[in-house]
Amino acid sequence: MPMLATQIAADKTPGLEKREKESHNAVKRSSSNLKKLFTKALRSTGVKSIFKSKTKPPKTPIDVVCRSTFLLASLDSFEDNVDPKRFDKMQELDSLLHEMKSILYGSNECEPAVEACAQLTQELFRDNTLRLIILCLPKLNLEARKDATRIVANLQRQPVNSRLIASDYLEANPDLMDHLVSGYDDPGLALHYGAMLRECIRHQVVARYVLRSEHMKRFFDYMQIPEFDVAADATATFKELMTRHKSTIAEFLFENYDWFFTEFNAKLLESANYITRRQAIKLLGDILLDRSNSPVMTRYVSSKDNLRILMNLLRESSKNIQLDAFHVFKLFVANRNKPSDIVNILVANRSKLLRFFASFRIDKEYCLFAEDEQFEADKAQVVKEIAELEAIGPLFSGELHKFPPTPTASGELYKTPTACIRQLI
Repeated sequence: MPMLATQIAADKTPGLEKREKESHNAVKRSSSNLKKLFTKALRSTGVKSIFKSKTKPPKTPIDVVCRSTFLLASLDSFEDNVDPKRFDKMQELDSLLHEMKSILYGSNECEPAVEACAQLTQELFRDNTLRLIILCLPKLNLEARKDATRIVANLQRQPVNSRLIASDYLEANPDLMDHLVSGYDDPGLALHYGAMLRECIRHQVVARYVLRSEHMKRFFDYMQIPEFDVAADATATFKELMTRHKSTIAEFLFENYDWFFTEFNAKLLESANYITRRQAIKLLGDILLDRSNSPVMTRYVSSKDNLRILMNLLRESSKNIQLDAFHVFKLFVANRNKPSDIVNILVANRSKLLRFFASFRIDKEYCLFAEDEQFEADKAQVVKEIAELEAIGPLFSGELHKFPPTPTASGELYKTPTACIRQLI
């Protein structure tokens, strides 16, 4: 018969009950001792440091530049894998460049601090870190290159004690401009170096150095590089060089007229590439219509070879090229001291030119009313000038085409521009 629980408890001997009680007390004492030991351990300095979050003090601009300079100067050892911690140090350098960019540009949460920007700028030039950033660019990864590009660009605008110290630094280190221009030889670096270069030539002294260097001739080739983005970037830099500093450009063009426009005409205006021609004629208009370049403009519009190029551009099927070519062509017509060669070319082609201008229109949907009015006024003046021209001496081009009577509705005067002047000289 099964035993009841009360019977089992009653059958326990006194000794067994005593041992169980002692064992229970021992467990309680052990638990209490462990709790005391654990509490004591938590209060100790060593364990505190494990659980307490370590918050390093923020780096100052001086700290950032100092460490970056060291790592940039040590990049050669990273490249040769001599340093076993190469990966860690490259990551640290990436982080430091990003931190520099954040100081200069600010973040989503805060605007850049003027004092921190000035301090960082001063340190970057003082320690020649700018030079290291430019020279070491090929060794950086893509994101670090982007940060480096923005840093160099921003530094050109950062004042220190109300002065752009970047201008003085670059004037004393012109070889850096040689390095930046040569960057167009490497498609992987061209866009980064091009962006830096355009910011640097904001300083007139830097632009003057580049204009007077042998690098200017290289731009005519850079603008025709097969890689479209590189060619477009080189064109943007060239335009910046040719339009930003008026007095410097006027002086350069006056002193270098012959070789410059020989290259400009042959490699740009007469290029087989449509985009190159379009950008070139637009830039030519910007140059010649600038009053600072009046002597250069007078010389350019006195050349029959230049006139022939412009008349060929008027034959383009592109309305944009035709319009930009017209703005330069009208300078030849408006010149009050036209050489006999210019007069005779215009007279010999008078009939064709007038038929062309009779149908030459701006697409009104793409222009403002004021632009359309100005264009029509300019065109009317050009037509009047050509109609009133008289040949000087015998015409070298053969039969003189008589100026037609008042335009009729026959349709002949309203042919497409290309068809109208297909046979221009």
